[in-house]
Amino acid sequence: MRTLVMLLVIGTLSVVFSQSDMVNIGTILTLKTINGRVASIAMKTAVDDINSDPNILPGKKLNLTFHDANFSGFLSIIGALKYMEADIVAVIGPQSSVMAHVLSNLANELHVPFLSFTALDPSLTPLQYPYFLQTAPNDLYQMTAIAEIVSYFGYREVTAIFTDDDQFRNTIYTLGDQLSVRRCKLSYKAPLPPDAALSPQDIHDALINVRSMESRVIVVHTYSKTGLTIFETAKSLDMMKRGYIWIATTWLSTVLDSSGISASNASLLQGVLTLRPHTPDSPKKRDFESRWKNLSNGSVGLNPYGLYAYDTVWMIAHAMDKFFNVGGKISFSNDSRLSGLKGTRGLNLGALSIFDGGKQLLANLLKTNMTGVTGPLWFNRDQSVIHPSFDVINMVGNQGLILGYWSNHSGLSTQLPETLYAKPANRSSSNQRLKSVIWPGNTNDKPRGWEFSNNGRPLRIGVPRRASFKEIVTQVNGSDEIHGFSIDVFLAAIKLIRYPVPYEFIMFGDGNKNPSYTELVNKVAYNVFDAAVGDIAIVTNRTKAVDFTQPYIESGLVVVVPIKEINSSAWAFLRPFTPLMWAVTGFFFIIVGAVVWILEHRLNDEFRGPPKQQLITILWFTLSTMFFSHRENTVSTLGRMVLFIWLFVVLIINSSYTASLTSILTVQQLSSPIRGIDSLVTTNDRIGFQVGSFAESYLMQELNIPKSRLMALGSPQEYAEKLEAGVVSAIVDERPYVDLFLSSNCRFQVVGQEFTKSGWGFAFPRDSPLAVDMSTAILTLSENGELQKIHDYWLKRKTCAKPNSDSDQLQLESFWGLFLIFGVACALALLIYFCMVFREFGKHHSEELSEPSPKSGSRSVRLQRFLSFADEKEEISKSKLKRKREMSIVNGREADSRNRSNRIQAEVVEDQL
Repeated sequence: MRTLVMLLVIGTLSVVFSQSDMVNIGTILTLKTINGRVASIAMKTAVDDINSDPNILPGKKLNLTFHDANFSGFLSIIGALKYMEADIVAVIGPQSSVMAHVLSNLANELHVPFLSFTALDPSLTPLQYPYFLQTAPNDLYQMTAIAEIVSYFGYREVTAIFTDDDQFRNTIYTLGDQLSVRRCKLSYKAPLPPDAALSPQDIHDALINVRSMESRVIVVHTYSKTGLTIFETAKSLDMMKRGYIWIATTWLSTVLDSSGISASNASLLQGVLTLRPHTPDSPKKRDFESRWKNLSNGSVGLNPYGLYAYDTVWMIAHAMDKFFNVGGKISFSNDSRLSGLKGTRGLNLGALSIFDGGKQLLANLLKTNMTGVTGPLWFNRDQSVIHPSFDVINMVGNQGLILGYWSNHSGLSTQLPETLYAKPANRSSSNQRLKSVIWPGNTNDKPRGWEFSNNGRPLRIGVPRRASFKEIVTQVNGSDEIHGFSIDVFLAAIKLIRYPVPYEFIMFGDGNKNPSYTELVNKVAYNVFDAAVGDIAIVTNRTKAVDFTQPYIESGLVVVVPIKEINSSAWAFLRPFTPLMWAVTGFFFIIVGAVVWILEHRLNDEFRGPPKQQLITILWFTLSTMFFSHRENTVSTLGRMVLFIWLFVVLIINSSYTASLTSILTVQQLSSPIRGIDSLVTTNDRIGFQVGSFAESYLMQELNIPKSRLMALGSPQEYAEKLEAGVVSAIVDERPYVDLFLSSNCRFQVVGQEFTKSGWGFAFPRDSPLAVDMSTAILTLSENGELQKIHDYWLKRKTCAKPNSDSDQLQLESFWGLFLIFGVACALALLIYFCMVFREFGKHHSEELSEPSPKSGSRSVRLQRFLSFADEKEEISKSKLKRKREMSIVNGREADSRNRSNRIQAEVVEDQL
């Protein structure tokens, strides 16, 4: 029994109801739709189950009121306003996102939560609409699943057919965003009027436009009735044949589960892919499914949205149970802003009231933690339901075969999402899996995903009209025939594509000078041309505008400079070494002779004799080592060590001299100091480049060379003229052009290395599938050798002998290490030798050195004695020392005898005295 108590508060009239046995909730559905019929049965069953369960809302009774929107947004608004006049604590609905945007504002003002399992527009954000909750996975996840399916099969462009209202339009925008994340794109959108204004002709016209597009991947996002009509019309337009890929959103699985697919519709839907919200298997779900036939009297089949409807009622019941458990009471307050507003015929806008417990009920709903027939139920921080996932279904006959599953956790997989959510996330491409698909046309072969638009226009292919290097591209005078290396590669590649490619060549340029290749590429980007074929270098700025095929020839910028022949000269043999190198080498030849003579003089008879003979011996010995023909033997250890090192030095010098002289006498030499791009940049000389080439922008932007130093040249003849005249010091151009130029101009050569790495390719608009197929064809040409044959036919010419640009006089810097080692060895050997000689000299003249002598002349005398000793042969010195020792012994004995006789004589004299 309800008791009404009126309380007067300053400025506000509050109406507070005493605790009632009735908890009123409302629902706004279109009951004639499939989801409306299924949801109404499921929600009535949920109310009955709740009211019969003593553990939930004890002492209370849940009352559910239905309002049929009957496909009308206006009636949906009227229903919501009527609910706000009554003591309704929550509303389930609306069914469409169109009305959700409107009624969510009403929910925000009156604090009555609205819960929907079908209005799943991703733009219904909790920041704007906090009182609107989506109790099923919203369409952001469905569009993500579709984008990943498209990417999984390798498609890059998608066409969307959709009903142009809030229920579907915003979702299609979301699909475009998700595709772009995966480097795909929504290339065409075909909007349809809402169902109330839709006619069969609208669908026919939309499909005609879709058929004229290149993309054959078509997503259908609409209402179920409209969707079936679309496929019926597509069948009549021959758009359900092999080559098409159709993806329907969840509306098709809803029809499959609740109404079934008739035999007539089965042929329309053969090979179509669709999605179904995934609900894990559980005892609760199986029990509810077993009851469904009796609950529905067989009028409609159960679909996942019926399960979400059932769980939504239970969510409200649990939230209200928590509300009452903390002492909450159902009460409403009038809004002062609405006072005085009165409707007519029973609608009183002034009676709209604010649910005082709305904030608490909303908080309880967001804290939901229960297990329903759809599995675990609770909300993320962004108010989205946890574990969004879908079944991926392939329509075969009148059945839907499950190919796999998509989950926000691990992407596409053939494993159940509930098992994957228990494991660490793994979204790597290698982990994405689906079963084999039966495509439209009843084929297992994956469609290409695109076709040429059937508007009768062939591809417009831009071809540069070159004024030079016509081996690359040339147009036969007086005809439309185009030949050349690039053209033949294109023609050979196009033959390998398994489908017809209609095309026509359109020449670009005036023929008087080479056109700008950057401008040609931009015309492809702006759809003036459908492609560009020619010697187009693949560089960074161009790849930002268009897609290129696989390079069909390697290229890169090189530097070309003049060369000159070496003039014959009687002194050509002196060229390998610089003057300094000759001087240092001659000096060391003298040094080695002197060192070896010093080390061998006292031991080796071959290094002894008169001074004149010894000088000749030194000179002959040191010069003969140059040819390893010295006849004098070395007997000392130190002498042999020095000679060994010197012979190694001579070996290196001889080898280098021979190689350098051979190069100088047989190879042309540069007439320019430029050795590559580095030395070219540091000069102030002018640089030539080919008209239309990217070399100009590269030199200016990357190498900071001022434009005043650059000169545009139009032909190989102009290259030669400007180089020979000294107008430019070097030419910078791509390698293939340079090879052709040098094949008939042997007076020039490349210096340094290629300082860019690129190649030539064919340009296509961004994300063009033909670019991928052409790349595959070019790789095939490369593998079977056909590409090399085309190259050799057009570009292989008689070439000049490749000069060695590095051949030059040998510098001292190349050998200073050898000379240093040899010098150290000589110094060390001399130090050891003189230490030994001084030691021996000390033994021979120890007495003389100890005797005092006048200061003047003593040093010169000692020096003369030392030089005389050093000049003596070691054997003579040793024999002299031996005789001296023997004489000292004899003299000692004689002295002893005299001393003894003197003592005896003294003793005799003493005795006589």
